[in-house]
Amino acid sequence: MIRIFASLLILLILFVNPVYSARDTDSYDGNIYPIYAGNGSLVPPPSTLAESLKNERTSVLVFYLDDSATSKQFAPVVSGIKLLWSSSIDLIPLSIDELDNDDPKTFKEPGYYWHGTIPQTVILDGKGNILLDKEGQVSFEEINDAITIGTGLKKPDFDLTVKSFNEYNSEPSKDGYTKPRGS
Repeated sequence: MIRIFASLLILLILFVNPVYSARDTDSYDGNIYPIYAGNGSLVPPPSTLAESLKNERTSVLVFYLDDSATSKQFAPVVSGIKLLWSSSIDLIPLSIDELDNDDPKTFKEPGYYWHGTIPQTVILDGKGNILLDKEGQVSFEEINDAITIGTGLKKPDFDLTVKSFNEYNSEPSKDGYTKPRGS
C-alpha cells in the first residue's frame, strides 16, 4: 500500500505543472487586486454607478482586465484610492469582461464611459459630470485633484510611496506607478 501511495505521489509531482504569475505579462493569474495590490475587498464593488449617482456621491470607475499587464501594474493605485478616500467616494472597479456593449447605454451605466482601452479611470461628481477621464497609468495626483473637486473635501495630506514586498504584492506610490523589486 505504501509503494502504491509513493508511486502516485511521485507521478503527481512529475506531471503537475507549476503555477506562474507575473505582473509584466498578459497572463491570467486570478483577480489582480488581492494578488498585485494586496486588497481583495475591491471586487466586487460595494455599490453600483446607478446607486452612486442616485445618492449624489463622487464615483471613481476603473475599467480593467485581470489578464492585462497594465491593469496589474495599476492595481496598487486603485488600492491607494480606496485607502485614502474610501468613506468619501464610491470606488467601482469593473472588469470589462462583465460589460455588455451590445445595447446602447445611458449615463447611469458604466459601459457608457468605457472607450475600449484599459486601464481607464473615470471620475464623476455626484451630478454625473465627468471630472477625469484618462486611459493608462494615471497618477495619484491627478486622481486626488479630481476627487477633491468632486467631493469638495481637502486633498488628503498623505504621502504614498511604493513598497514592493515581492514581485507580486506592493503598496501604491505617490506618483501612481509600481515597479517590481529590483527595477
